[in-house]
Amino acid sequence: MKIGIIGSGNIGGNLGKHWSKAGHQVLFSSRHPKELNSLVNEAGENAKAVSVTEAFEANADVYLLAVPFKAIDEIAELYAGEYGDKIIIDATNPYPERDGEMAQKVRDANYNASEYTAMKFGTAKTVKAFNSIHAEHLRDRAFRTSNKLTIPFAAQDLESRKVGKQLIEDIGFDALYIGNLSDTNIMDPDQAVYGKSLERNELETLVNSTRAS
Repeated sequence: MKIGIIGSGNIGGNLGKHWSKAGHQVLFSSRHPKELNSLVNEAGENAKAVSVTEAFEANADVYLLAVPFKAIDEIAELYAGEYGDKIIIDATNPYPERDGEMAQKVRDANYNASEYTAMKFGTAKTVKAFNSIHAEHLRDRAFRTSNKLTIPFAAQDLESRKVGKQLIEDIGFDALYIGNLSDTNIMDPDQAVYGKSLERNELETLVNSTRAS
């Protein structure tokens, strides 16, 4: 698959390197793509650095959103013509102390952060994943053949569910489908599975017990 990385920091950078190693074509993007040269060198021959505009114009199969939550509105508006019918993997989190009033409004709303992203990227199909794992665990625990960490994820439809699962498993993690985007509250900051690095049985137990309480 061709994957556009929108936000090439700790989460986006590590995921891009892993997906490149797994054989996917990766486009790291930044407003200053030349600053990503060392990241591209680490990622290998399947990766290159481009501007954010070039990433969206590249007609990728999947776009990973790994930007500050406050950037969602602008990105969705600027590139609305480019991501239609694509899959968006939302790895963002609303942190009011960083993202300001809009993040607090989302956290106080009767919808969750994943649903907000899906509303903004309304012509795409949204997957929620990789927002609840620590960056260092994402970096260091990939491509395990045993004692795999499990990534919880949610998806908007069958196609996005299939692609989300594949992209998690391609880099050596287990994937635990927790439901539709409306079910992702437990993945949000300060909630039950946020920041938890667990193997499958432990994560399933935690999800089930949280929902039962």
